[in-house]
Amino acid sequence: QVQLVESGGGLVQPGGSLRLSCAASGFTFSTYPARWYRQAPGKEREWVATITASGGTTTYADSVKGRFTISRDNAKNTMYLQMNSLKPEDTAVYYCYATFWGQGTQVTVSS
Repeated sequence: QVQLVESGGGLVQPGGSLRLSCAASGFTFSTYPARWYRQAPGKEREWVATITASGGTTTYADSVKGRFTISRDNAKNTMYLQMNSLKPEDTAVYYCYATFWGQGTQVTVSS
């Protein structure tokens, strides 16, 4: 069946780094652009970053530009989000999207 499974979330101190993964199965992941979104407590889900199907073009929300890097490995049907210089305001559940939604992974930035 179609699945997108995020992993790599956790608790990190401000200024730290995390790498999220999104593993796709059950559909032709390599033919779809893919995105990361996040949802903080009490807030609407917001777009974080997009990568084209080939991986050749990426775009970012202003709030994460210069700190986060989206990438993908189509041979592994996996997308990544490298998050550096994390701030408390990055705390949220992070979701991947590629025509289908993943279940989310919690990222908490706190000292």
